[in-house]
Amino acid sequence: MVYRQSGPNLLIRVIWFLLIGWWAGAMVSGLAWVLNCTIIGLPVGLWIINRLPSIITLRSQETSLYVNARGQVTGIPQRSFLGRAVWFLLIGWWLSGVWMALAYVCLLTILLIPISFWMYGRVGAVTTLYRS
Repeated sequence: MVYRQSGPNLLIRVIWFLLIGWWAGAMVSGLAWVLNCTIIGLPVGLWIINRLPSIITLRSQETSLYVNARGQVTGIPQRSFLGRAVWFLLIGWWLSGVWMALAYVCLLTILLIPISFWMYGRVGAVTTLYRS
């Protein structure tokens, strides 16, 4: 397995978070959740959810590549589309709202900021069982 990640250094990310990320995260989370509640806005809402860590802390998107015995490079295998769609319709749409609200509450405390960053990194999985 190979992880590929690039982006701004830690100092720039901390400054971004302190000046912009903490309040922008709340606004973008709310917007993404509202978009997820509409059929037309669903693709944009899911796109935003998968980029929340980048919006809040400028963390770059991780790329995970798997190389098999034949040298073929593949991404992480996903669950079936039907299973993910059923999950979203029954559980994911409302659980993602609760999850993002809890993540933001953790973000506002000093001691729970690491848990908040972890939670924001998992919003896509909570919403649609997306594996990253």
